[in-house]
Amino acid sequence: MTKKIAVINDLSGFGRCSLTAAIPTISVMGVQPCPLPTAVLSAQTGFPSYYCDDYTEKMESFRQEWEKMNAHFSGIYTGFVGSEMQIHQIFRFLDTFYKKGENFLLVDPIMGDEGKRFSFCTDTVLRQMKKLVARADVITPNLMEFCLLTDMDYEEVVEKAHLKQSAEVDLDVIGTIARNLLEEGVKTVIVTGIRFWDAAENVMKIGNLTVTKARMELSAFPYIGGSFSGTGDLFASVLAGGIARGDDIFCTVELAGTFIEAAMKDSTEEKVDRNEGANFEKYLGMLISSVDSDI
Repeated sequence: MTKKIAVINDLSGFGRCSLTAAIPTISVMGVQPCPLPTAVLSAQTGFPSYYCDDYTEKMESFRQEWEKMNAHFSGIYTGFVGSEMQIHQIFRFLDTFYKKGENFLLVDPIMGDEGKRFSFCTDTVLRQMKKLVARADVITPNLMEFCLLTDMDYEEVVEKAHLKQSAEVDLDVIGTIARNLLEEGVKTVIVTGIRFWDAAENVMKIGNLTVTKARMELSAFPYIGGSFSGTGDLFASVLAGGIARGDDIFCTVELAGTFIEAAMKDSTEEKVDRNEGANFEKYLGMLISSVDSDI
């Protein structure tokens, strides 16, 4: 029987992000994505103009109908949520469909980036997001979101971890803070998009730090420069698909990084506008086979 993941995220017509990134990525990994839209947009919010139809009130109808169907999910994956009310709707969904130990909850806590907090991320939203994260098995915050979740000052963490100019990254600083989240019940914390200078190879790199109670590992790749809409969604989607099919989490993080690196290189060469998102479609074949020990 095909495994299913409930994907709670917005649907944007342009921008290669959210559900338009998650659906093909999870599907090609042999898992069925079941989308529950939080909003429907003509284009992602980085575009200068867009139409947005808020689906907050409709989320409960999805939950009710899926409950009538006696639906079961291998996992639940939450992405962009734009309000406190939407997080409350997710809690109701989890009360119905999330069974600790029987399926997994992956939370991508989208709240900010590059030291900036997104405008929708009010103090109330942040408090509710912390509660949602505390229920998760796996979380995939970027460094800014990680700081928001742990009440750390972003600039202080960047300075302490030597992420600006140093030849090394002090992983212990981030790892120690991440383990505080593990004490709250999260099984795996993956801090994404950590940039640092690799003195040994004389190159700037970007890495994803995976922290569990037993192990901490940085998966890093050459930093291409710039950013593209939806790469965080692609990363979390590969993680969700890999967990659903039973792949090793550390190997899956490496696979996600390799996949996104290929898409970003292609997009940079093609001079794709960042709002359009990375050219990931032609690289989906990289995700078809289960992760093995050769990666």
